Amino acid sequence: MGALWHPFSDMGAVEKNGEFVIARGEGVHVWDASGKQYLDATAGLWFASVGHGRKELAQAAADQAQTLAAYSTFGDYANPPVIELAERLAGIAPVPGSKIFLTSGGSDSVETAAKIARRYWFEQGQESKRYIIGRSKAYHGMHYAGTSLGGIQGNIEGYGTLVEDQAHVAWDDAEDLRATIEDLGPENVAAFFAEPVMGAGGVYPPPEDYLMAVRKICTEHDILFVADEVVTGYGRIGGAWFASAKFGLEPDFVTTAKGLTSGYIPMGAVLVAPRVAEPFFDQDAGRWLRHGYTYSGHAVAAAVANANLDIIEQENLLDEAARLEGSLASALSPLADHDLVCEVRCGTGAVAAVQLHEVAKAAPVVAKMRELGVATRAVGAGGVQFSPAFVMTDDEVGQLADITRQALDAAL
Repeated sequence: MGALWHPFSDMGAVEKNGEFVIARGEGVHVWDASGKQYLDATAGLWFASVGHGRKELAQAAADQAQTLAAYSTFGDYANPPVIELAERLAGIAPVPGSKIFLTSGGSDSVETAAKIARRYWFEQGQESKRYIIGRSKAYHGMHYAGTSLGGIQGNIEGYGTLVEDQAHVAWDDAEDLRATIEDLGPENVAAFFAEPVMGAGGVYPPPEDYLMAVRKICTEHDILFVADEVVTGYGRIGGAWFASAKFGLEPDFVTTAKGLTSGYIPMGAVLVAPRVAEPFFDQDAGRWLRHGYTYSGHAVAAAVANANLDIIEQENLLDEAARLEGSLASALSPLADHDLVCEVRCGTGAVAAVQLHEVAKAAPVVAKMRELGVATRAVGAGGVQFSPAFVMTDDEVGQLADITRQALDAAL
């Protein structure tokens, strides 16, 4: 029996069947420990936007580590790559003038936004505004706030009540949000969290006009709007740095991670709009925010993030992600006619899911795809995930679709 406890796993099954050991990656391919090659359909876990094995990112990490690997950014401490990254993110944030709070990953970013949202209202003298609202099917990481906000039942079961003063609404019904706010009382609600495109819950694009409707409801009731862009941020949505900008949301917070460094080193960031940040930057207030992480502003991580953003800009990968939106739709949509498939969800960024009628069929389909040379995973309830690196070609997308159909045929 091995010592490694895998996240999101049935360890009994892993012990019985063995591990799938990924030993190497290059571009849109990975290789297992035996040397077999696979087309990476998921970019790791939504994150390898620029592809695997980019020497530029490895070199950026090595150069910075030899200069200053890390140092605390608590209080007034800073370092050059962190200052550069914060200014850079402020320059592409959906809301001009945003401040940047750096974290170690997406779950940290969600936790940070939830705490700052509540603290903001405390500083405004509205201490009763504590409720945070999430949606069904939602995934917001696995810290206390994110687990409570999440709407995937299996991720919540068995933990008890982690965060008091939280509620859930239907993922696709703006009026349900309005009714819930009115039932709780707007004076008691701090923030609403929404993924512009739902990721782990099954890759669900927003219903038409939904995002603008919930944003308007939050504005009307003076509730902070949090766009969880851990999956969609840094170009995944295609044609823009953030889905929030593409949909015109002007969020109070944007929670991010994954594509910030393309997964080469863990890092996240929360983009905080001026309205929320201002009380904490008041020079006369003497107001401390007692929150942060050891690796908030990790110098090597920031250097890698800067180099990763360079690649996205220099190689026009925002446009490439927009191209993939179309090629994924063209290649995968015909699978909707397969007897095992009830829906293909695509057309909003470089993400897609092939939804099966039977949840139990997803695991065998994914296993067969792996046997045929594609690494992917089941997502949501009976879906198969596609979120490739932005450097994947249309021909390679066609290969994904061909192998998916072969795997579906084998599962009949």
